Amino acid sequence: MSWIKWLVLVIFFAIILSLVSAMVHLVHDYKGESKRMVRALTLRIGLSITLFVVLWAPWKLGWIEPRGMGG
Repeated sequence: MSWIKWLVLVIFFAIILSLVSAMVHLVHDYKGESKRMVRALTLRIGLSITLFVVLWAPWKLGWIEPRGMGG
């Protein structure tokens, strides 16, 4: 597996962990005073933008090519 695929998998896994973290903070913050959920969701947005750039830049440089579902 190429390094780009590994990088995409790591970023995707980090996005999932950030979503789970935000959910846990939402459930356990009864008074609504903590900003941990907001930080987790902000991190998720940053990771999502990073994932987009990590996929877009190598495609534009010709390092990766899109394939259909059967390819």
